[in-house]
Amino acid sequence: MRVLMFGWEFPPHITGGLGTACYGLTKGLMKHGVEVIFVVPKAYGDEDQSAVRLVDASDIVVDPNDSEFKGLWDRIKYMEISSTIIPYVSPEKFEDMKIREELNKHRDEQHVLSRKYEFSGKYGPRLLEEVSRYAIIGSALAAKEEFDVIHAHDWLTYPAGIAAKNVSKKPLIVHIHATEFDRSGQNVNPEIYEIEKRGMEEADFVISVSNFTRNICIEKYHIDPDKIITVHNAVEPADNMESPTVERNLDDKIVTFLGRITFQKGPEYFVEAARKVLDRYPNVRFVMAGTGDMQQKMIRRVAKLKMGTKFHFTGFLKGNEVNKLLAMTDVFVMPSVSEPFGIVPLEAMQSNVPVVISKQSGVSEVLKHAIKVDFWDVNALADAIYGLLAYPKLPEMATREGKSEVDNLKWENAAFLVKQVYERAIRLSSSN
Repeated sequence: MRVLMFGWEFPPHITGGLGTACYGLTKGLMKHGVEVIFVVPKAYGDEDQSAVRLVDASDIVVDPNDSEFKGLWDRIKYMEISSTIIPYVSPEKFEDMKIREELNKHRDEQHVLSRKYEFSGKYGPRLLEEVSRYAIIGSALAAKEEFDVIHAHDWLTYPAGIAAKNVSKKPLIVHIHATEFDRSGQNVNPEIYEIEKRGMEEADFVISVSNFTRNICIEKYHIDPDKIITVHNAVEPADNMESPTVERNLDDKIVTFLGRITFQKGPEYFVEAARKVLDRYPNVRFVMAGTGDMQQKMIRRVAKLKMGTKFHFTGFLKGNEVNKLLAMTDVFVMPSVSEPFGIVPLEAMQSNVPVVISKQSGVSEVLKHAIKVDFWDVNALADAIYGLLAYPKLPEMATREGKSEVDNLKWENAAFLVKQVYERAIRLSSSN
């Protein structure tokens, strides 16, 4: 079986959990005999391609005069790009444009024989423009490549997946790693919402990373429950991770928040709980690792609460830097307001770190040996952190049982379930 898979990032060049999940899933699929053609907007040349054939969208030539692309432009839904809120970065204004008009212009210019589109692969001010152009590449690849099924990860790639389906008539699977409601709460960007909704509607099946996310797709996007299948994420085996040797050089315990400092991740609840813990247990340091639009607000709040000497902001960490931080951590906290899954708590548990997670997270569905609290309950969050710091037997049990639990969450098991979705989609497509 061969899969044409569209993603937006691939390790080591990642911004969040999306790239990590794609990497683990493709390696798991390889173990089940699935060949993956993985398309990214921009490849850097240092990606691990042992489990995939990585295609750089910036290298794809689109020839409007090629007979294979006859009618191609009419099959793509072109999006009007407007000033909008961009996920992962601050709102930025950029020019209105229509991709269809540009395509028609170049199609009519006979001296333009072919064209490449340059992609930054970033979450920058031209993001929606790149999403539209990526759909063009999706069509071009679908006309050239041989494959059995299309798999599109997150809203950024749904237009490309739809375009590829329209050209190839192959079944489309869309994978929901997060929704606009997770990222923005009730301040939903209507353009992104429409892209997500249309992606789910056009898909033959929808894979959600948790039942928490599945329910959002049903209630907020009105998607048929029968076509949404939950496949929980997993984590890379511990023997594949570096085991850094670190010297702490301090007696204080360390409590860590690791993730984007945005509304979705609940950083303000971590800060408020930190003050309550310090009032009862002063020999502790709090670390907030990551960047995001709420970072300056959190720095100001920490200063106002007079705990600047006990609270540290590291900025964005990656690779071995994350492993080193986890190796020094005594308690890991993920107080997310809305977390479709959450891979980092699994990585923390692999590093023998007890975790406190919000009940509003997909990962809470698969973990028994984690302390779970409502994200908004700062008192309960502080009590959980204090308990793990003050009573040694509690973290001992949590790390022992949690490590065993997480070691059984393998990507190859998740990939097996995903392959079953592929087979089901192919059967249904063949019968129609």
